Amino acid sequence: MSAPLAQTSPPSTVLVTGAAKRLGRAIALKLAANGWRVAVHYRDSVEEARQTVADCSRLTPGAQAFRANLGNETAVRNLLPAVIEAFGQVDAVVNCASTFEHDTAATFSFAAMEKHMRSNAGAAILISQALHTHMAERCKAQPDASAVVVNLLDQKLWNQTPDFVSYTLSKAALDAANSMLALALSPLVRVVGVAPVMGQHQPLLMGEKLEEHRAALAARLQATDLDTTDAVLLALLDASIHGTTLLVDEELPKDKPQPPVPELEPLAPFVPTARRHGRR
Repeated sequence: MSAPLAQTSPPSTVLVTGAAKRLGRAIALKLAANGWRVAVHYRDSVEEARQTVADCSRLTPGAQAFRANLGNETAVRNLLPAVIEAFGQVDAVVNCASTFEHDTAATFSFAAMEKHMRSNAGAAILISQALHTHMAERCKAQPDASAVVVNLLDQKLWNQTPDFVSYTLSKAALDAANSMLALALSPLVRVVGVAPVMGQHQPLLMGEKLEEHRAALAARLQATDLDTTDAVLLALLDASIHGTTLLVDEELPKDKPQPPVPELEPLAPFVPTARRHGRR
C-alpha cells in the first residue's frame, strides 16, 4: 500500500491594491517571487493587470485580478470579500493604490481633498476593517491565524514641499490611521507603514525636471540595499514589526538647505560641591 500523500497548505494570499502598474506591480512581483499568491487589484488598467497576473502566476501559480474603484465605498467594501471568495482566505493586504493629482494652496478645493481622502485613506481603512472581520471569523477554526496590513505612505510627510496638497493630506491621514489601526486591530492583524523613497511612485514631473528627478533618485537608490519591495516583504514576514513605519531611505534631498550645526563651547570640568553631614 502506498503511503498517503502529505497535505500541503496553500500559499499565503496577499491583496495588493494598485498592482497593475508601477510600484504596485513591482510589489506584486516581489511577493509572488517569494511564494505569495497575489490578488492583483486594478481600476482601469485592464491589460496591465492581466500582464501582472500572468507574470505573478509564473512565479507562484494562482494569481487573479480584481477590479474596483477605490473612490467608491460600495466597491471598496466588496473588494476583500470577492478575494476571499476566490481564494478561500486572505493573509495580508498591501494598500499601495493612490490617487496622485497636483494641486497647491492656491488651487486647493474640497472636491480634490475628498477625492484623495476616499481612495488614499478611506479605502485603506475599510479594507483593513474587512481583513480584521475575516480574521475574527477565521480564528474560530484556526486560533493561531494572523494577518498583516501594509500601508504605503510617502516620505513627503517627513520632507515637506508646498505642492500636491490634497495628496499629502490624504497620506498624513493614512499615517495617523496606521497608528490607530495598529491599536484597534491587534492582535489579529498587524499594521505597518512603508514610506518609499520620495518619488519612487513617479510623480507628475515634466521635461528637464523629470530627468533631473530620475537621475537624483537613481543615485539615491544605489545608496541603500533596501528598496520598497524589500521593505514590504520584511513588514509581512517579521512579526515583531507592528504599529510603526519603515522609511526606506531617510536621506534628505541634496537640494534642501539644512541648518548649520552650531559649534559648542567646551564644558568646564565638573567639580563636585562639598557636602555637609549631620545636623547644623
